[in-house]
Amino acid sequence: MEKDTYTILNKIQSPKDLRKLRLEELPQLCKELRDDIIDELSVNPGHLASSLGVVELTVALHYVYNTPDDRIVWDVGHQAYGHKILTGRREQFCTNRKLHGIRPFPSPLESEYDTFTCGHASNSISAALGMAMAARLSKQKRHVVAVIGDGAMSGGLAFEGLNNVSSSPNDILIVLNDNDMSIDRSVGGMRNLLLKLSTNETYNNMRFRLSRWLRRKGMLNDDRRQGLIRLNNALKSAISHQQNVFEGMNIRYFGPCDGHDVLELVRVLRQLKKYKGPKMLHLHTVKGKGYKPAEKAATIWHAPGKFDVDTGERIVSDNAGQPPKFQDVFGHTLLELAKQNKRIVGVTPAMPSGCSLNIMMKAMPDRTFDVGIAEGHAVTFSAGMAKDGLQPFCNIYSAFSQRAYDNIIHDAAILNLPVVICLDRAGLVGEDGPTHHGAFDLSFLRPIPNLTIASPMDEHELRHLMYTAQLPGKGTFVIRYPRGKGVCPDWKCPMKEIEVGTGRRLHEGTDVAVLSIGPVGNNVSQAIEQLESEGAKVSVAHYDMRFVKPLDQRLLEEIADKFDRIVTIEDGSVIGGFGSAVAEWMADHDKKPILRRIGLPDAFVEHGKVSELQQLTGLDVENIKKTILSL
Repeated sequence: MEKDTYTILNKIQSPKDLRKLRLEELPQLCKELRDDIIDELSVNPGHLASSLGVVELTVALHYVYNTPDDRIVWDVGHQAYGHKILTGRREQFCTNRKLHGIRPFPSPLESEYDTFTCGHASNSISAALGMAMAARLSKQKRHVVAVIGDGAMSGGLAFEGLNNVSSSPNDILIVLNDNDMSIDRSVGGMRNLLLKLSTNETYNNMRFRLSRWLRRKGMLNDDRRQGLIRLNNALKSAISHQQNVFEGMNIRYFGPCDGHDVLELVRVLRQLKKYKGPKMLHLHTVKGKGYKPAEKAATIWHAPGKFDVDTGERIVSDNAGQPPKFQDVFGHTLLELAKQNKRIVGVTPAMPSGCSLNIMMKAMPDRTFDVGIAEGHAVTFSAGMAKDGLQPFCNIYSAFSQRAYDNIIHDAAILNLPVVICLDRAGLVGEDGPTHHGAFDLSFLRPIPNLTIASPMDEHELRHLMYTAQLPGKGTFVIRYPRGKGVCPDWKCPMKEIEVGTGRRLHEGTDVAVLSIGPVGNNVSQAIEQLESEGAKVSVAHYDMRFVKPLDQRLLEEIADKFDRIVTIEDGSVIGGFGSAVAEWMADHDKKPILRRIGLPDAFVEHGKVSELQQLTGLDVENIKKTILSL
C-alpha cells in the first residue's frame, strides 16, 4: 500500500498526535497501522504475527495514557512494532533489525517511549513494579502499565513479580495479552486457566454499586483497602463459584475482554486509570490478527521472512544442495538416537519449532516435553528425569540459558547427572541483536565443575558429539552450536564416539598455530587457504580443539612446544572463554608463547547480518588473516 493512502497514520508523529484524534477515528488508524506493519515486514523481515495481535491495544494505551511520562513496559518485546511506529520511528522502521538501524526490541537507549529492554520474556511485572515504587518514593504521579503476553506469563519471574505486586502498595495495571501462544502454541496449566477465566455480570454490577457507596462514605482509603479487596474476592468467588489466581493474590481482575475492540479498550482503560491498587486486565487476542495467513498459522508467521502480501506466499530461497541448518541436524539426529536409545527424552522451553525438537515431537510425542517459557524449570525437570534413569536432551537458546544458571549448577552439575544441555543459537545470531547473541555461555559455564563443554565445527561433529553425550558415564554434557546453516550438504554421516577432551589437527604449519572452537573454525580454514593462494610467507597450523572443558592437554603440550606464536578464536566473549582457558593453561604450565585471542569484545554487539557482525567484531576471514600476519 502506498504511504499516501494512510490518511490518519500519516498524521501521527508521536502519541501526542494520536491523542488529538477523535475516538471514532481510532478503528481506521488501527487498520492503517496493521497494513503498514504488514507492508514493511513483507520486504524487511521481522516478528509479524505478535505485533499484529496487539495493534488495538497499542493504539488504546497511547491514546489513554500520557506516554512517555506514563510508563508502558512491553513483554515480550517482539509485540512492540506498532508501538515503535507510533512513537516517532515510522520513517526509520525500514531499518528495523538492520546494521545500525533501529533495534529489534524496545530499548531505552533508542527512545524515551521504550521504558525497558525485553528481548526475552516475563520481566515486565517486576520492572513495572520497580518503576511504580520509584514514582511513589519520588512523589511523582505516574501510571505504570505492564503488557505481558505471547506466553510470557508462564515464566517464573512473572509469578515472582505478581507475588511482590500483591504485597506492595502500588497502582500498576497488568495487561495480560492472552493469545494462547508463545511462539509455538502455549502449553501448561496457566494456559488452561486463562482459557477458562471469566467474569460474572451480577458480581460486576454489585461491585460497581458497592464501590461507589464505599467511596462516598470515605471507606476506600489505603488503610482499609486490603481488607475490602479480600472481601471483594470472597464475594466474587461466592457468586461465580470460582476464584482465579490473580484475585487470590489480591490483584483486582477484569476480563476477559475482546482485545481487538479498540473503542471498548479505550473505555475500559479510562476506567481502570481511576482505580487504586494493582489491577489485571485480561484480553483475548488473535496472534496475526488482520492477516489471514498469519491467523491460520501463527507459529509459521511469527517471523516468516519475506512474503507476498497479496498472495500470502512466503518467499523462500532455493536451498537445494545447500547444507541444512544446525538446528535441523540436531532435530533429525536426536530422533535417530532416540530410536536406538529408549532412555532418551527431549525437553525445550517453548521452542520446539525453533530448535527443531518438533521433529522428535511428531514421531514420539510421549518422549518430548515443551515446558513453556521456563528455562530454569527445563533444566531442573531434565535433572529430575536423569536422576531416575532417563537421558534428557534439554535444548535451550544460548542467551536464554543464562536464566537457568543456578539450575545447571545446583540441580545438574553437583550430582553430575546425565543431562545433555544443547545450546542452540550460540555465538552471533544476527538481526535479533544483543538480547539474543549467545555470547557468554563459554565464559559462565567454564568454571562449573563436572561439566563437559564442547562445540562442533560442522554438522558431522555435531552428530558425533550428540552420540558421545548419550553414552553411559558422560555426566552433564554441554553442546553449543550456532544459528543457521552449516557447511556439510552430506550431513547424515555414521555417528561415532569422540573421546572427551580431545581436539584434532586440521592443517600442518610451522610458524603460527591457530586454535579454534566451534564453527568459526571454518573461517580459519578459509583464511589459511587464502593466505596460501596469495603466496603469504607464513606457515599456519590449525587445530580444532572441540572441547573447552576439558581441554586437550596433550595437544596443548604439543602446540606449546612447537610454536611461540599462537592465536585463539571463538564466537563468544573474549573475556573468560576459550582463549582465556588456553592462556590459563599456558601460564599454569610455564609456557610463554606470544598469544593473541580473538573473540567477541567486552561490549554488547548490535544487530545485523552475521557476516556484518563478524566483520565488526573481527571474526571474519580478512581479520583472521591480518592477525596471523601481524604475528
